[in-house]
Amino acid sequence: MRANIVMAAAGAVVFAGCASMMYTPPTKEETQAVIKSSFNDRGIAKVDRLNQTELQAVCSDTHNDPPKDVRARLEKAALAAVKYPTDGKWLGDFKQGERIAQTGVGMQWNDKPGAPAGGNCYACHQLSKAEISFGNIGPSLHNYGKLRGNTEQTQRYTWAKIWNTHSYNACSSMPRFGDAGILTEAQIKDLMALLLDPNSPVNQ
Repeated sequence: MRANIVMAAAGAVVFAGCASMMYTPPTKEETQAVIKSSFNDRGIAKVDRLNQTELQAVCSDTHNDPPKDVRARLEKAALAAVKYPTDGKWLGDFKQGERIAQTGVGMQWNDKPGAPAGGNCYACHQLSKAEISFGNIGPSLHNYGKLRGNTEQTQRYTWAKIWNTHSYNACSSMPRFGDAGILTEAQIKDLMALLLDPNSPVNQ
């Protein structure tokens, strides 16, 4: 009995010692400082790319599941900031759009400043039926215009999704092609044509 009491007391001392040494997770600020210290400016890729917008920070902090009212506020703000075509023309050349969708270069450290970037759309979406190598992170866009038509409402929605996808899905993983300056207005018009032109391979 005495041995059991001694062992219990010893266990309590060990537990107390472990409790005093319990792990304290780093703060958000400490974590960000460590991450930023691991990167350096290289070519056109700058460390400031690690700086998050309010929307990105909210999505990170909530594991992509912000409260409904917060999500609605962020989406409304993103939609209000969308810049639509300056000349009122929505569609460009779908053949150029196909090249942009297939191209994944741009904005990397070894790219030249001002070099046109690609959309790399096939990495996440199916587009044309002929393409057999495509990603499935995003939904299939095959027959996009054929199914939705080419109304002004569809054009405005599609443009906003490409310009800043957060305008309709706050925590979407799709790049903000227009808002982040990845693609030019002309390039977005070409992608619009790829999706909506009835002669595009997407709609065959």
